[in-house]
Amino acid sequence: MRPHVVSYNAGISACEKGGQWQRALTLLSELRDVKLEPTPVSYNAGISACEKGGQWQWSLALLSEAWEGHLEPDAISYNSGITACEHSQQWHWFSAMLSEI
Repeated sequence: MRPHVVSYNAGISACEKGGQWQRALTLLSELRDVKLEPTPVSYNAGISACEKGGQWQWSLALLSEAWEGHLEPDAISYNSGITACEHSQQWHWFSAMLSEI
């Protein structure tokens, strides 16, 4: 069987729910390695996993990566990024995020 983006998305989402932000990032990387394109769902789950793991830098990096990959971040993407900034008291990033919206 060949891997499918939906399978990766399910794995990334499970990592997010299980507090495994590092594994979520690994799955995102593997997704690209097998020449599949991440979807907004891929990024949202990764951003949320990093946010829940207190990794605001990774949350914002993924948000930026999605944007640069011409995937339109949605309300879920921005909400996770903003929440990550809030929890880490990175108000300057929070302000920049709001101006993007």
